[in-house]
Amino acid sequence: QVWLLNLRPGAEQKVVFITARVHPGETPSSFVCQGIIDFLVSQHPIAKVLRDHLVFKIAPMLNPDGVYLGNYRCSLMGFDLNRHWANPSPWAHPTLHGVKQLIIEMYNNPKINLEFYIDIHAHSTMMNGFMYGNIFEDEERFQRQAVFPKLLCQNAEDFSYSSTSFNRDAVKAGTGRRFLGGLLNDTSYCYTLEVSFYSYVLGGPTSTVPYTEEACILLKSFLLLQHM
Repeated sequence: QVWLLNLRPGAEQKVVFITARVHPGETPSSFVCQGIIDFLVSQHPIAKVLRDHLVFKIAPMLNPDGVYLGNYRCSLMGFDLNRHWANPSPWAHPTLHGVKQLIIEMYNNPKINLEFYIDIHAHSTMMNGFMYGNIFEDEERFQRQAVFPKLLCQNAEDFSYSSTSFNRDAVKAGTGRRFLGGLLNDTSYCYTLEVSFYSYVLGGPTSTVPYTEEACILLKSFLLLQHM
């Protein structure tokens, strides 16, 4: 009998949790998330290594009612779900409540190590792909958190580390990245991944390459996953 390394009885599970489309109008986030899923279930050698060593939990659409209704940012009830992670209501924010409960259950399980939380968004004014991360008083923890975006910048032509920022603005306190960054321990890394609605810039402001559905699905997802 063949066991995946991460599913052997008694083995610690290293988990990557990915969410997307909390804001209905940010359609590129769905393309990126679809690319991640397609790649993970493929026969690519890197995909096999990832499946052998990591468990991926993916919630591809946190705001399905908002997407169905064609809302840009809010849910059916008019809530910006990405401001309610601290205390989501099972009645008013059921998807958020369910995902948060699952993450807390995994965090409290000694057999599970939640390595990454990545929330995928799309940006309407910025170019390129970039990330938001958290600020910590512990300088070593902060420096370790910067490694993953730096790896992406070195290997993905459309990823901008100069546009990546680390913050703890009060207005962002209810986001998944901020809330989980404060909840989880220092072995977990929480990010918001942003991808432009429009294009990415190569070598100067006039050298722009439009994002297409295929590029979002294939290029971004492959480069994101191969550096985990």
